Amino acid sequence: MATEELAGKVALVTGASLGIGRSTAIELARRGAKVAVNFRAHPEQAQEVIDTITAAGGHAIALQADVADQEAVERLVADTVERFGRLDVAVSNAAYSDREIFHVADMKGFHRTVDVTMWGAFYLMRAATQQMIRQGGGGAIVIVSSPHAFIPAPRAMAYNMSKAAIEHAARTAAIEVAEHRIRINVIQPGWTDTPGERKFASEETLQRAGAKIPLGRLGTPEEIAEGIAFLCDPRQTYMTGATLLIDGGISLPWWANRGSAAPGD
Repeated sequence: MATEELAGKVALVTGASLGIGRSTAIELARRGAKVAVNFRAHPEQAQEVIDTITAAGGHAIALQADVADQEAVERLVADTVERFGRLDVAVSNAAYSDREIFHVADMKGFHRTVDVTMWGAFYLMRAATQQMIRQGGGGAIVIVSSPHAFIPAPRAMAYNMSKAAIEHAARTAAIEVAEHRIRINVIQPGWTDTPGERKFASEETLQRAGAKIPLGRLGTPEEIAEGIAFLCDPRQTYMTGATLLIDGGISLPWWANRGSAAPGD
């Protein structure tokens, strides 16, 4: 059922052809926003998102850009405004991750992880903020982070440090732009069943590991999209610099898993 929380608003979602980004673009459109669907290397999947949105009566466009390129991100924002007239919501979702032990890691992959996951988020936050200040009326920016920001998961140093950095950047930015009524918040999805996760694990592995999470399964992109949409909702006028954790309990102490004993028992 379509709703109207974001009627008249324009949203831009990076990395929106697959996974969490895809579900977010569709959810924001369902709530009434016109949506710019950013993709880098999956044009067919991006078009499927557009088709899904338009079939439901919404408005969306697909825009190609590599978020690791600052000029490309600035063009992305400009193209969104050229097509839809303004920008009210920006969701930094695009990410990249190679998984290797840091002291033997391929530095090309290490740098690519940082360039997309940290700098890409910063570039969008910066360009979107500039546009929102120019047009006036405030806005909402959501940074898709991860429990990796505070859990030092091995073999993921570049991703871990990128997520930690962008969370601190988001909170700093939230202070600096509060006077413009631009709200900047963070969401931390836990282990979510996305194509990105399937880059590292088989179906069997995901099912087995998901069963060990306190709530017994991996999250879905649609569940995370609901959280992102909540942070974008104009009614949340008193929420900025906040972090919303949706992780099925995976960041709880390990002994919180069902059937496990606490240390010392």
